[in-house]
Amino acid sequence: MRKLLVFAVCGALALGAAACGDDDDDSGGGGGGGGDLSGTIRIDGSSTVAPFAQAAAEEFSATNPGVRVTVGTSGTGGGFEKFCAGETDISDASRPIEDDEIAVCKKNGIDYSEVQVANDGIAVVSNTDLKVDCMTTAQLKELWNKGSKVSKLSEIDQSLPDTTLKLFGPGTDSGTFDFFTEQINGEEGVSRTDYQPSEDDNVLVQGVEGEAGGLGYFGFSYYEQNQDQLNLIGVGESAGNCIKPAATNTQGGE
Repeated sequence: MRKLLVFAVCGALALGAAACGDDDDDSGGGGGGGGDLSGTIRIDGSSTVAPFAQAAAEEFSATNPGVRVTVGTSGTGGGFEKFCAGETDISDASRPIEDDEIAVCKKNGIDYSEVQVANDGIAVVSNTDLKVDCMTTAQLKELWNKGSKVSKLSEIDQSLPDTTLKLFGPGTDSGTFDFFTEQINGEEGVSRTDYQPSEDDNVLVQGVEGEAGGLGYFGFSYYEQNQDQLNLIGVGESAGNCIKPAATNTQGGE
């Protein structure tokens, strides 16, 4: 039984599933607590969901030592590509599965279940030396849109820092990239390309932290884990109503 595990980002509609079983060499048995299962469960996809999947994998393996569980992070799109090709059993995602991906799954006879497992926000962050408290959605679009040549925030607004920027963000296979570009730039996948991409949010955290002009975006949970090393930027339609993500307003859908 193949399962689809999807993570909701910023209140986006999302999907997901529980994990069990194997379609290679599961010798059967009765359930997930007796330690009599064997085989392999292959998980891949979103780096935002990966810590959750890894924790679940460790819990499952502790009571089922005969089952080998692997967790990869090729990004939401990369995970769906593997999943719909029949290469994985569980696909982590930070956005819903899209029509073209559904078509590939259907073509390859891949059936799946979908369940939302959590909500997360997107954090826009900067290096602690790059003091920015608020950016409007229009300013973010000017910075991140396709063809943008903005190299300093002062080019957008003279009240913003004059530091030369080093930008970091998710790669094109990331569901966070899909969501951010659609909401900020107005079209999914449309973005400037002269930034440092990675499907691993920890790499993005380290990049922003290590560059004086570092600025980027990734899952809010990664900011929470590294908040002493990063500056969280509020976002709003205007400078007077910027909101910084928090567990409360994320879970409430605000």
